[in-house]
Amino acid sequence: MKKIIITGGAGFIGSAVIRQFIAETAATVINVDKLTYAGNLQSLASVADNPRYRFEQVDICDAAEIARLFREHQPDVVMHLAAESHVDRSISGPAAFIQTNIVGTYTLLAAAREYWSNLPDERKNAFRFHHISTDEVYGSLGDSGYFTEDTAYQPNSPYSASKASSDHLVRAWHHTYGFPVVTTNCSNNYGPYHFPEKLIPLIILNAVNGKPLPIYGKGDNIRDWLYVDDHARALRLVLEKGQLGETYNIGGWNEKTNLEVVHAVCAILDELHPQGAPHASLITYVQDRPGHDRRYAIDASKIARELGWKPLETFETGLRKTVEWYLGNTAWVNGVVSGEYQNWIQQNYGDR
Repeated sequence: MKKIIITGGAGFIGSAVIRQFIAETAATVINVDKLTYAGNLQSLASVADNPRYRFEQVDICDAAEIARLFREHQPDVVMHLAAESHVDRSISGPAAFIQTNIVGTYTLLAAAREYWSNLPDERKNAFRFHHISTDEVYGSLGDSGYFTEDTAYQPNSPYSASKASSDHLVRAWHHTYGFPVVTTNCSNNYGPYHFPEKLIPLIILNAVNGKPLPIYGKGDNIRDWLYVDDHARALRLVLEKGQLGETYNIGGWNEKTNLEVVHAVCAILDELHPQGAPHASLITYVQDRPGHDRRYAIDASKIARELGWKPLETFETGLRKTVEWYLGNTAWVNGVVSGEYQNWIQQNYGDR
């Protein structure tokens, strides 16, 4: 039975991965999370009492605590998802992104390599370190073309620069020390349990409450959208079958402008939550984000060709599931929309 350390497991993507592992495999999962504002253990309530699930509240920058985790839990695999991940926050406060995403990744790599180096040969050969990253490291695309695994890095925000740095550290540990790594870079995720500072949940919750729906600039920035459970399946597949030292891009083949996304959410809400319809009347255009990348789009051919993965959800089916989930899980939503996050929304969007 595999033991898997998952950093950032209380976050949006990490919690989806953990729920799948516990539901669909016999693995034991150790969730390592600092529990910053976006870490929410309520997202793991369905597995919290499972004997194969453990939680450790640890900062990945704490070298002594990270070493203890390896010593006590003796993992077979590490999946590294812990990161500061919101572009706007990185613009107003980049220091936390440098610390967590770069220093934290280094701290984790150093401890993992020390642990791996002392494993018996059979376990050493089976060990894997899976680094989960973002398509934002590649910068911005023009009107055509796609990000591939060979696209040159050109990060344009403090967040993407910090993630690019962490990607390079992981690559260096493999090529310098022979450390067994795989890396994945994904497009924009959406789905249940998404923290409401992100576009889709923010639009759903604002619309339901009759609040303005803020859209940067003209709303013509383009992103490729990937349903979170499809992403979790892809991560598990790369962990199991990915070639060491390789990178796999994971995307949904769903390019949409931000304005198209908001209109799609509003159309579903007009049907499922007709109070306040038409919800699109709440759309408000706000000043664009500094250095806002124009377009992201991932070519996910490699993971499809080599590992046989493809998304199960279309954007339309996944978005409907997402809206239905938020409408049906008000207790989770109410537990999140408070405290630091509520203050941050007020400071950044106010009552526009």
